[in-house]
Amino acid sequence: MTPEPPVADNSHYRWTVLVILTLVYTFNFIDRQILVILQEPIKLELGLSDAQLGLLTGFSFALVYVTAGIPIAWLADRSNRRNIVAASLAFWSLMTALSGLVQNFAQLLAARLGVGIGEAGGSPPSHSMISDYFPPQHRGTALSFYSMGIYVGILFGYAAGGWIAESFGWRTAFFLVGIPGIAYALLVFWIVKEPRRGQWDEGGTPPKSSFKQTWDCLRQRPTFWWISIGCAFSAFIAYGNGNFMPSFLIRNHGMSLTEVGLALGLIAGISGAVGTFLGGFLADKLGARDVRWYLWIPIIGGLGSLLPAYYTLLGDNKILIIAAMVPAQILSTLYLGPCIATCHNLVSPGMRAMASAILFFVLNMIGLGLGPLTVGLLSDTFAAPFGEENLRYAMLTTLTISLVGVFFLWQGVSRLRADLDANTAESARI
Repeated sequence: MTPEPPVADNSHYRWTVLVILTLVYTFNFIDRQILVILQEPIKLELGLSDAQLGLLTGFSFALVYVTAGIPIAWLADRSNRRNIVAASLAFWSLMTALSGLVQNFAQLLAARLGVGIGEAGGSPPSHSMISDYFPPQHRGTALSFYSMGIYVGILFGYAAGGWIAESFGWRTAFFLVGIPGIAYALLVFWIVKEPRRGQWDEGGTPPKSSFKQTWDCLRQRPTFWWISIGCAFSAFIAYGNGNFMPSFLIRNHGMSLTEVGLALGLIAGISGAVGTFLGGFLADKLGARDVRWYLWIPIIGGLGSLLPAYYTLLGDNKILIIAAMVPAQILSTLYLGPCIATCHNLVSPGMRAMASAILFFVLNMIGLGLGPLTVGLLSDTFAAPFGEENLRYAMLTTLTISLVGVFFLWQGVSRLRADLDANTAESARI
């Protein structure tokens, strides 16, 4: 009897699933970034400091996000990943809606912790499913397409959130972005099918791997850790400076909440989506000749983004500042798709959700956890010597740290081929 063809053989359907999962990721970042555009009116009403804002948008959120991600990824490597994604989306959307009811810092913190727990179940299972829907030579493109959800979410979160908050209040903004996600979770459950694990990989369906097995495998893949730390410091800048950019434009350039939301939404959303997709597309094309392009692309992007990024913080012409954000955003977002695809290619199919969770643990603890908190603490510290320029100098200080991320990615280049060959040999033995 001829075996049933894998679900991934249906090209139309796997792209449909990819779009659906990308929209889940879009909801993820709408719900995550809505707080960023709303932090000025929230700060005013609840009497918060910049350090408290950094805790809300960064460290406290990241702590539960990455901690919950490990056990959820363990479950995803053993059970139905579609169900995990749908349930997680419904939960974090509910917690976003409840954020509109808070009366103080502690209540808002509790609600955002709930959002973090829910969002932990989004990406690792989705990454794993996408790698089972798409063959290795197309994973960079597919995972970059998925990662575009970050910037589509930022676009809607900024643009819609700023307008809604200025027109109807920040509490209404939380309600209007949270409730639709609950309905979309039902759509995910009804349409998305669980793919067969490892259907594009040699050896067929892989054995289930424990956390220890995955950890032991990754300990033998130095490239994974170079990539993880490199991505973490790239995210450190993206989250640190990105989360405070609305406040910077409002405080230092006198822009309104609606103006900031629309400008940053369009720039961060469209430019970020273009850069993210372009990174994976170029990596797949150039990587077919030399796999090291999967890391060279992020390195080139990280270095190229520095000059326009510095201008956005040092310039005094609002039009030119906004214009400089476009190349800075495109170049700084090239890294994510190629890096995720490379990390998946370093482990067996049965380890991919856990590998994604560990990657995101490192990335988010350093990037999301420490980035906004560092900028907030520096801003409060610089208030005395620099006055109203405190936030500008805080963001300039952290921007230079992006060179650390480039250094670690460069370290990964030298070991990449050897670690990929080691995984191929190990998979053949299983």
